[in-house]
Amino acid sequence: MGKGISKSIDPIDGIGARQLLGQLDASGMRFGIVVARFNHELTDELARSAYQCLEKHGAKPQTIDVVRVPGAYEIPVVAEKMAAGKRYDALIVLGVVVEGETQHAQMIIDTTGQSMLDIACRHQIPVINEIVGVRTWAQAEARCLGGENTRGWYAAEAAIETARICKQLG
Repeated sequence: MGKGISKSIDPIDGIGARQLLGQLDASGMRFGIVVARFNHELTDELARSAYQCLEKHGAKPQTIDVVRVPGAYEIPVVAEKMAAGKRYDALIVLGVVVEGETQHAQMIIDTTGQSMLDIACRHQIPVINEIVGVRTWAQAEARCLGGENTRGWYAAEAAIETARICKQLG
């Protein structure tokens, strides 16, 4: 059995009930990406891979807005404003918090994570949180560099699929 999420979106075998499945089709949808500038060597790559994934799956450049903020702690207020505007089908938030660089790394991860969940539920919009929390720079590089294998790419696929499911649910 593999670790993580499957690239295939298939119904669950042995369940006879109607199953709603998302699709990796970003055409006709709008996406907002909020990217922290702190640790920009990595967050820029997360943003690039998320953007490339959205385009690969049919999103047009004019349907994707990328907003830069100073750091991870500034992401929630901008994501809240974007979600409240009802302009987007999904939001993707990207940042990198390396434990060794701040004593309050876990607090940043915990509070921004809870904020993203609150925003998603309050505004009924997928908010895909890829504020990557790691212990070392090497761990951060492993998650942020590498095109289709990055957390940015994963976040974009999750945004597309979840937005499609939300559209089905009405």
